[in-house]
Formats: sequence, structure tokens, C-alpha cells
Amino acid sequence: MGNLTHVYTLQNISYAIQSSNKLLISSGFYTLFIVMNGSGKLEIDHDTIHFSEEKCILIPPNNTVSIHIQSEHLCFYQLQFNIVNLSNSQNSYSHFTSISERHLLPFSQCHRLLEVIYQNRLAEDEHTIFEQHVHFQELMLLLLHQIIPRQMQKNDRQSVEQSINQLHKHFEKEWTVEQLAQLADVPRWNYTRIFKDITGQIPLHYLNNIRIEKAKQLLITTNDRVYEISQSVGFNNEYYFNRRFKEHVGISPGQYRRSQSSHLRVFAPFLEDFFVALGITPIAQFSHSKWGKQDYLGLQEVPDIDVQNREMDRLLYYKPTLIMLDSGVERWESFPHLNEVAPVCHLSHPGENWQSTLFKIADLTGKTSLIQDVILQYEDKVQQAKGILSKSVYGQSVAFLRISAIGITLYAGPECGYTGPILYHDLGLMPHSLVWSIPPNQRKAQLTFDRLMQLDADHLFITFDKQHSIHENEERAILKTPTWKNLEAVKTNCVYEVDFLTWMNYGILSHSKKIDDVLDVLG
Repeated sequence: MGNLTHVYTLQNISYAIQSSNKLLISSGFYTLFIVMNGSGKLEIDHDTIHFSEEKCILIPPNNTVSIHIQSEHLCFYQLQFNIVNLSNSQNSYSHFTSISERHLLPFSQCHRLLEVIYQNRLAEDEHTIFEQHVHFQELMLLLLHQIIPRQMQKNDRQSVEQSINQLHKHFEKEWTVEQLAQLADVPRWNYTRIFKDITGQIPLHYLNNIRIEKAKQLLITTNDRVYEISQSVGFNNEYYFNRRFKEHVGISPGQYRRSQSSHLRVFAPFLEDFFVALGITPIAQFSHSKWGKQDYLGLQEVPDIDVQNREMDRLLYYKPTLIMLDSGVERWESFPHLNEVAPVCHLSHPGENWQSTLFKIADLTGKTSLIQDVILQYEDKVQQAKGILSKSVYGQSVAFLRISAIGITLYAGPECGYTGPILYHDLGLMPHSLVWSIPPNQRKAQLTFDRLMQLDADHLFITFDKQHSIHENEERAILKTPTWKNLEAVKTNCVYEVDFLTWMNYGILSHSKKIDDVLDVLG
């Protein structure tokens, strides 16, 4: 860490409302003129600088300036200060050796600091004097951030990147897109375009996301009230903060703070995999009258609630503190009354991008410190399995089928579905040609008997869906047909039945179990 080389000491502040045509000012200190209203011009040594609203003009010591007023009134703050050098270096204040003009952005922040400094100009108690000193340093920091010469910036993109860095450092300030574009010295239309190209978001959405992330940290690490936190991160309106927070996180700030408790009692049907991976045992688990439970999670002692048979009213008995739902369970039943039981978080679960879901849940439950280890363990397992399989089944084709009483479903390739990203992407197995015939971005396709006859894969993984079965084992009727018996994998005894809920799941633990199942038969 570098040493402090200098400090700025405020000598005097005044506020002028001038209506006379000309004013002469001379000082042995550095002088800042900050224009609040009106227009005019400043002359010094035959140079002219135009006064306009929100402009800041810096004059080094021992200069006489002449101010000419061009409007009815000219209102400005005049601050005189000195620089105390704490080192032998003169570079510490080289930025102030010449006359310069700037726009202090965001100007609302500048205005607030000027008002506080001016109001306390006559203070005598030590505490207020110290506050005065701190506020003046803030004002000087605002100035310093904006006196980097434009020629030092290589291009517009770099300028926008520098303004993004300022957002991260000073997210609590009142920023507008116009101010950010001025700060970067880039036209607004081009600024917004470059900003979105860099971040993927428009500026104010990006700023709100920074503020929300900071607020989450404060909710976890402090006992400050929600109103105080909203103010400290830059939201002046608590209602707006609450609305933005819930849009971004899924629950309110207060619910988020409570969700970080070590006494979290969660019910998250179809999402239990992610909670167990993070070391959290749900207070109840989902079950399905035809599919059963996710036995691979080892939650035998956790009570289950049948989502198909509408047993959600039983949830009240288990007293959850957080309920998390995604489209996987909401298709079975609407739950408008669940908010009366506990806060409900509606999670957008992208499926194949299970890492994103894991991160969201870890963030909501205060388990983000575990994510890296959990993912690294999975990636290590993938690499070891991939090395084994590349030798044992190199060049041999694989397909996965979901079989029910109403038909056969072939699952897609390495980009889509419960199985393809694991079999073909992570493990590097070779999809059968029929797998490639499934249109891009489609997770599965129904197979007619004619298409099934073309499935001459070397290895078949199959699972049985009992949902549409009226009679016991009706979903297995296909196994007795000549078409099935003539499949290449059936004749070579290379068909492997796997657990339905293990393989019809996007969780990291289910994916890990898929790898185990594949290694058991192909490793």
C-alpha cells in the first residue's frame, strides 16, 4: 500500500450571487469556482474561460482573475484551499499547477457536499470541524477523478470502461446516463451502445445490480435497518429499493436476511438436489404418486409431500421459513395461499445451466463460500470419468430413452436436456445419429416404431416413466415387442436401466450419479 503524500486544507468557502458586470479576485491560495446558476466568463492573463452551470474552474495561487457576468445573476461557490505536502515529491499535486475547467460528476453529489461544507463553515466544535475536513476531501476526490487528460485515454471503449470502474467505486452516488457519458467524454448514444457491449446491460440496470449486490452484503453482515441500507447503497426510496431487490433476488430484503439464518427451514420441491449439495437438509421433500421420491439424495428421514395429489396443505405442519418454487412444481398446482405459510421465492431455473441455479440458491442461503469446492469436485469427477471412458468405449455410439405407456422419447445431444450435456458434453460419449437429427434447442423427440427400428446404437440407457400407466408395468410393454428385441443394443445385452428421478433431473448430485451409473456399465 502506498503512503499518503498530501492533504488538502480548506481555508475559506463563500457563496456569491453577483449582478454587477465585473468582479476582480486575487488569492494566495488555490481557488475553486463552482457555478450553480447563470453564465459569464473568467479572464486571466489574456485567457478566457466561459462560466456555465455545473462547471468547476481551478485557479492556482497568486493569480488575479476578472469575472464578467453575462446573465441577470451569476451564482457560484468560491473555495480557497492549500495543499500540505507530506513527502519530498512534487508529483502529488502536479494536476493543480495550471488553470483547468471541469464538470464535477455526478453534480448532485458535488452540490450536496458544497451545501454541507458551506453550512458548517463557521463551526467551532472539533467533531463538526473534522466532518468539514472529510467532506472537503470527498469533494477533492470527486475533482481528482475527473482531471485525467483525455489524451491519456486510448479510445471510447477504454473511456467507458473507466466510467464503469467509477460506478463500482461510487455506486451510492446519484448517476444519470448523461453524467456517465460526460464523465467518459463519449456521446450518449455511443456510450450506451459501448456500455451494453461491455456489460450486457444498459447503464442504470447495471448500476442497480451493483447496488443490490452491495445491499445483500450489508443485510448479511450488519444489523442496519432496511431503510438505512437502501440509503447507503444509493436508493433514496425504500419502496423502490424493495421492489428492485425482489425483482433481482426473488424475495424481499427482510426475507433475504432471514434466509441467511443457520435455522433456515426450506421446502423446495424439485430443487432439493441443490440444497443437499450445499449441505442444507429441507424440512420436507417432494414426492409424486407415480415417480416416487429422489431416493438418490438420501433423504429417507425427511417427510415427503405428494405434489401431484395436492398435499401442499400439509406444509403448514412443518413450519418452513422459506419456500422456493420453479416451473417444475408449478405445473402441477397453483399455490396462491403459500405466501401465508412462509415467504415464497419463484426461481428461474434454466435447467442445463445448473451452475447458475446452484449459485442463486447458495446466494439466498448464505452458502456461496461452498460453491467453488462443490463445482471443483464435480469437474474433477468428470475429468477422471472422461479419461476412463475414452479408452473403454471409444468410437461406440450411445443414446438415452425415456419410455412410458404412451410412447418413447429420445433425448437430445450435448446442449439440451437432462442427459445429453452429461453423456455427450461432460463425458465425451458419441451420440447416435438419430440424436443429431433432433432440431437445435429441442430437448427431446418422440420416436415412432419406424424411427425406433433405426436406433442401432451400441449402448442404450433407458428409464421408465410410470405417469401414464394405468396397469402395473404397462410402461414396460415395449420390451416384449419384436421391434425392441431386434435392436442392436438389446441383442448385445448393452441396454442399461437407470433410476427415473436420478436421470430426469438437472441437479449437480443427479449429474454426479449419472456419471457413476455410466462408469458402472461402461467403465
